[in-house]
Amino acid sequence: MPAPRLLPVDGAGPEDVAIHPDGTVYTGVEDGRILALPADGGAPRRVAETGGRPLGVEIAADGALLVCDAYRGLLRVDPRSGRVEALIPAGDALTVCNNAAIATDGTVYFSDSTRRFPLAYWRADLLEHSGTGRLLRRTPDGAVDVLLDGLHFANGVALAADESYVVVAETGAYRLSRLWLTGSRAGQRDTLVDNLPGFPDNLSTGSDGRIWIAIGSPRNRLLDWAHARTPLIRRTVWALPERLQPGPERTAWAMAVDGTGRVVADLQGTGDRYHFVTGVREHGGLLYLGSLVERTIAVVDLL
Repeated sequence: MPAPRLLPVDGAGPEDVAIHPDGTVYTGVEDGRILALPADGGAPRRVAETGGRPLGVEIAADGALLVCDAYRGLLRVDPRSGRVEALIPAGDALTVCNNAAIATDGTVYFSDSTRRFPLAYWRADLLEHSGTGRLLRRTPDGAVDVLLDGLHFANGVALAADESYVVVAETGAYRLSRLWLTGSRAGQRDTLVDNLPGFPDNLSTGSDGRIWIAIGSPRNRLLDWAHARTPLIRRTVWALPERLQPGPERTAWAMAVDGTGRVVADLQGTGDRYHFVTGVREHGGLLYLGSLVERTIAVVDLL
C-alpha cells in the first residue's frame, strides 16, 4: 500500500467514510458526532449528533446521510439542519445496525451484526460463533423485511453496480455472501468470496463495479482454533482476560474483488502509520480509509 496521507478528524474512531460528489468527506466518531471534512482540506465541522455510536455512513440521492448507529438504529441525518430521524430505532427489531447500501430507487439494504451482543462485546460474538446476524431491506414506503439470517457477524453491505445482487460481509466467517436481486437467480444466495485472509468489515462499490473490502486484521490462529471446538471451549476463551483473548493485529489492508470473486486489488501496509481499517471508499482515483480506533482518515493514491 502506498504511504497514506492522513486527514485529522476531531474525534476518535472514524469507522466509515462517505464521499459527496463535491469531495466532502463524511464520517462518524465514537462520541456520536457526524463530521464533514471539506474537499479543500479545511478543518472538520460537526453537522449532527446521533447520541449513539455511528458506524456506516451513506449519502442518499437528495444529499441526506443514512447512518447506521450501533445504539440508535438506522438513521436519516440532514447535514444542513443537523436533524436526526430514526427510520428504524434500535431495539428488538434491530440490535447492532452496522453498514448499508442505497439502491437508485431508495431501497436500503443494511446489516444487523448480531442478535446476541451490543457493539461493545463484538469480540464475544466472534468467539461464540453462533451466527445471529442478518441482512435486512427497507423499501421506500418504510416496509422492512429480513433477506438473510444466520450470518456470522453481518457487517459491510454493497450493491453490484447494476444492482443485480447485494453482498454482505460475514466477519466471523471470513466471507462475502451474495443474494441475487434480479434475473433468473433472483432470491438465490451464494458465496462471492470465501476463506478471506482477514476479517472483512465495511464494503463499498468502486467506480468500475469492483467491491472494495476493508480488512480490519489478518486472521487469528487462536480464534480459528476456537471456532473448530465446542461451544464450551469458545465460552472459556471468551472468559479469559481481554489481554489473553484473540485480538486484532496491526495492519492497514484493503482488497477489491470483481463480480466473480476474483481479487483485482490487494493493498497492504505495515500498520505503522494507520491500522485497523474498517471503512473503504473509492473516489476520484483515491482510496479513503476509516478506522474504528484511529483519529484520522487515511487517503491512498490509486493512480
